[in-house]
Amino acid sequence: MKKKHTLIIALLLLLSIILIALVLFFSREETRTYSFEVGKPWLHPRLVANFQFDIELDDATRKHITDSVNQNFSKIYTLDRKKGEQQIALLSRALSGHAGSQTLLSAVAKLYSDGIVDNDAANDIRTGKQLRFLVGNNQLQVMDATNMRTVRQAYAWLADSLQANAAIQEALKTVDIRDFLVPNMMVNKEENDKWLNEDLRNALRSPGTVQAGEAIINMHDIVTPQKAAAIESYQNEIIHRNNQRNVDETLNLLGQILIVATLMLAFYFFMKLLRNKVFKNLRRMVFLISFITIFVIAVFLLVKFKYSLLYVIPFGLVPIIVSSFFDDHTSFFVHIVTVLICSLIASSHQAEFIIMQFLAGIIAIVSIKELTKRTQLVECAAFIFLAYCITYVAMTLITEGDFSRIDKHYLGYFLANCVILSFAVFVIPIVEKAFGFTSSMTLMELADINNPLLRKLSTNCPGTFQHSLQVANLAGEAALKIGANLQLVRAGALYHDIGKIKNPAFFTENQIGENPHDHLVRPEDSAKIVIGHVANGLKMAEEAKLPKVIKDLITQHHGKGITRYFYFKAKEAHPDEEVDKAPFSYPGPNPQTKEAAILMMADACEAATKSLSDHSEEAISAMVNKIIDNQVSDGLLRETPISFKDVETIKQMFIERLRTAYHVRVSYPSDVKPATADEEPAAGATPPPYSAHKDDKT
Repeated sequence: MKKKHTLIIALLLLLSIILIALVLFFSREETRTYSFEVGKPWLHPRLVANFQFDIELDDATRKHITDSVNQNFSKIYTLDRKKGEQQIALLSRALSGHAGSQTLLSAVAKLYSDGIVDNDAANDIRTGKQLRFLVGNNQLQVMDATNMRTVRQAYAWLADSLQANAAIQEALKTVDIRDFLVPNMMVNKEENDKWLNEDLRNALRSPGTVQAGEAIINMHDIVTPQKAAAIESYQNEIIHRNNQRNVDETLNLLGQILIVATLMLAFYFFMKLLRNKVFKNLRRMVFLISFITIFVIAVFLLVKFKYSLLYVIPFGLVPIIVSSFFDDHTSFFVHIVTVLICSLIASSHQAEFIIMQFLAGIIAIVSIKELTKRTQLVECAAFIFLAYCITYVAMTLITEGDFSRIDKHYLGYFLANCVILSFAVFVIPIVEKAFGFTSSMTLMELADINNPLLRKLSTNCPGTFQHSLQVANLAGEAALKIGANLQLVRAGALYHDIGKIKNPAFFTENQIGENPHDHLVRPEDSAKIVIGHVANGLKMAEEAKLPKVIKDLITQHHGKGITRYFYFKAKEAHPDEEVDKAPFSYPGPNPQTKEAAILMMADACEAATKSLSDHSEEAISAMVNKIIDNQVSDGLLRETPISFKDVETIKQMFIERLRTAYHVRVSYPSDVKPATADEEPAAGATPPPYSAHKDDKT
């Protein structure tokens, strides 16, 4: 059975780890995109860079800059001197020494020296652009384009400048000079592209760099073109990084599983090693694991809907709800595990988030040790609101260093968070119904003496009712002393004897005059009736739908003890026989909790004190020690997690409280009437004798 229980918890834990890991995998901030408009307020939470990146220009700006650079770029040209020399040599051979050939060759050489350009260069010259030439070691030089000519312009210049020379005109008839005029100044394509790209690179250079941890934009800031460029650049860089690691998506998921598994396994071993009693309760473990998982999924869904809702989620509910059904240590550990896992969703504000929720958990646990009044929740919510505000302001000053950066909208989110938290009182009953738990508020309601079952007890069994009230007070004090559940033991004490309603006259505290047991022949019959109040009480508790923890106290408050009075009567009636203890023994079980053990001891001690004729401190001390020592020696407390130190503490507390409750009152002379609070003693009257010990005063 134990192995099956552990296996179920392990499978549930594994399912929870995988589910939470998948949630975190799909909630990675890298997959998120932001919608915004230039000139409008930024409606998302404060955006902080997780890494350093350069701001990129938007497409429209890039196109404008690119077009401008292309339009104003001065091309890189090369003067091909060899081409001019080759053409002059060809022309010289074609002229074959005709008269005037030397003058013509000199004129053509001048044209090539000044530069014959192609149509592209001619257009640049016409528009006033500079012509740049690569000279030396990767150096550019601007050349004067005044004397540069196209092929047509060179031919026209020759015709105009040499037309008066008859010899040259004769020489020109032997050749077509246009065949020897070709451009010797042309664009150097390789160098031109190189320098154009360099100019574009410089012109399109990032206007700035955002450092890791730097705020890109704050909530409700106006989105300027510069901020829009920064936001777009951040998103593009995220996409680029994701594309680079696409092949590692499986490893990314594995990483999520590992970190969640580490936290959940820490929770698992904490419960198994330090809260073994809770660990053995499958229903409680299912609740805790499911609670963590459901809370993480709820956070994921709300954050996906709108990221700023992260600050509206009342994480203080975790310790409040858990501590309503478990101890503070379990509550704190569950809260920390939940916060750490959820901080992976809030990756942009992890430090701020963890500090805020850590403080919220501490405040909730400290301010609500036992939730008994709604005002406790309101006070708790107010303290958490204050902690949120202080943390937010402090973190803003650390990151921004400017009070003006404090966003008042966050204060509204914190306020909404705490308003929701103050209504946790309506969540607790839902959890109670779903998992069968019992909260301190429910126990407080059950302890109301106007409860129909308690009213019936006070009417039918007034003595038992008064006894139950005394036991409740006594047990409650003991619970406080040893750290047990005060509300549980008080409520249990009020209901532990409700079974006596069936046969009230058979119990001493309800008897007036005749004792019905005197009419019973056998002690076994009396024992059966007395023992039957446990079974009757359990039946009535089930009919009244009392919580299981109360029913457990009803069945365990006598454990497997015996009705000593009737057992010894049976032994007196049969002195020569071995009397069977079974008919005189309660069915049990023995106390399983501290609360049940306290109730057993308080019940026996309170009832026995009433039977004492001597209520001195010595008599009460001897009686308390004897009763509790007998319970210990009989093994009735063997199954309860209570220490010897706790038992001694309870003894001392019982002795003190019972001595106070049954102290000897002042004895007045028969002929002296004590003065009331509203009248003065008669003149000359002798005051009643008082004991010198202050504790003996009424």
